[in-house]
Amino acid sequence: MDDLISIIVPIYKVENLLERCVDSILRQTYNNIEILLVDDGISR
Repeated sequence: MDDLISIIVPIYKVENLLERCVDSILRQTYNNIEILLVDDGISR
């Protein structure tokens, strides 16, 4: 089964961690993924 998995990553003010985060996701063994990077501009 090769269902598409969507991974949604909030990226507001995390520029210094973004490359590490995306690399980590891409190293997963499951390959049928889409990565959505969302800058919602909301600080929590």
